[in-house]
Amino acid sequence: MTSTVDPTFYRSPSEAAAAPPEGLAYVAAFDRSGAAPDAMTVVDVDPASERYAQVVGWTDVSPGAELHHFGWNACSSALMHEGHDVEGLSRRYLLVPGLRSSDVHVLDTRPDPRAPRLIKTISAAELSAKAGYSRPHTLHCGPEGIFLTCLGGPLEDPDGPGGIALLDHDTFDVVGPWETDRGPQHFAYDAWWHLQQNVLVSSEWASPSMIEDGLVPELLLGNRYGHTLHFWDLAKGVHQQSVDLGAEHQMVLEVRPSHDPEATWGFVGVVISTADLSASVWRWHRPGPTAPFEVEKVITIPAEPADATLLPPALAPFGAVPPLISDIDLSVDDRFLYVSCWGTGELKQYDVADPAHPREVGSVRLGGIVGRVPHPAEPDLPLAGGPQMVEVSRDGRRVYVTNSLYGAWDDQFYPDGVGAWMAKFDVGPAGGLTPDARFFPHGDAFRGRRVHQVRLQGGDASSDSYCYRS
Repeated sequence: MTSTVDPTFYRSPSEAAAAPPEGLAYVAAFDRSGAAPDAMTVVDVDPASERYAQVVGWTDVSPGAELHHFGWNACSSALMHEGHDVEGLSRRYLLVPGLRSSDVHVLDTRPDPRAPRLIKTISAAELSAKAGYSRPHTLHCGPEGIFLTCLGGPLEDPDGPGGIALLDHDTFDVVGPWETDRGPQHFAYDAWWHLQQNVLVSSEWASPSMIEDGLVPELLLGNRYGHTLHFWDLAKGVHQQSVDLGAEHQMVLEVRPSHDPEATWGFVGVVISTADLSASVWRWHRPGPTAPFEVEKVITIPAEPADATLLPPALAPFGAVPPLISDIDLSVDDRFLYVSCWGTGELKQYDVADPAHPREVGSVRLGGIVGRVPHPAEPDLPLAGGPQMVEVSRDGRRVYVTNSLYGAWDDQFYPDGVGAWMAKFDVGPAGGLTPDARFFPHGDAFRGRRVHQVRLQGGDASSDSYCYRS
């Protein structure tokens, strides 16, 4: 009998890497003014296509949403579902939260992947009433349903504890809060897991009022933003352990567990240290099967001195540009870690074959608060913003970046405008990053919107959990 399991559900990392390459990229775009609709854009990423590097699809959603992180309704983790019809699931729907509106838009990518259709909107009121959360940020498809991390509490108390809402895989109804015992956790940001180890890892940014109008200097210098990593029982939703990285390590953001389902290590990025404006990457690991998790800093990226007259008001008193690590991504084979330094405009590549001792093997610069480094396709065009959201192809040979962080923060660090651009880098077998001079959708290509996260057709490095070892 012929199996009807979605062919983009990959049993192992090596199976994912061997699958056909992506032909399209889905890119979230938003209008900062809130006047025009936000949109899901579709970019042709097939080098053999006549429309390579062009926006070939566009789906409007409500204005003022500020589309941010988004993901698939189902992915390779479906192969570990229990009591669920795996053959009835497919990587078909994109769930796209609005970080400001708290609505979640459901887009159907079939029958035409270049023309996603808006089929449902999960309202902020439903999310608040059924799960007790608002400000949805990141989602991952998991074995129990769709896990949606949220920065805020209910609409009537948005600065209450953030956490994870669970959505139904099929109906997209809000089932309720995932946590059954949150312990000391209050701030929320990202969450992902070690499926085979029954462990979920979550991180911290801040409450909505602390971020919505930009970075608040008094709160930052007072070490009031999140600085803790949390470990949970994935099946029970029970908090098990907190590890404080130190109050000066402000804003513990993207968690990237190893793709090897037998591993118990991963990386998390920290935006800034109030001690010296550096940024850092930390590794968590479990030294034994039942031992508590340990967390250690493995990468430090220092701030770069700069002429105060070239800096935005928020940075001028310091005379330096902080790297501002805003995203990290781990290749599917767990070989390379990519670190986006949005402040300095640098994308760094580290060989993490030994995850305890990362080794820098590649670097490229575009934009930057001071550098404004142009793209090879437009050498006379200074760029604002910098590599921000980063996505890696399943085979690890291509890396895509976009340049907007969060509307209010864009305005604060790039007050003369951040623009909109997307770039692609080719990766050598032993490392190294080469900009693709043919690939540079920017400016009018996105109709005045800013661009944020990228998802790749068929899956990518930051949206799949594998159930079997390669």
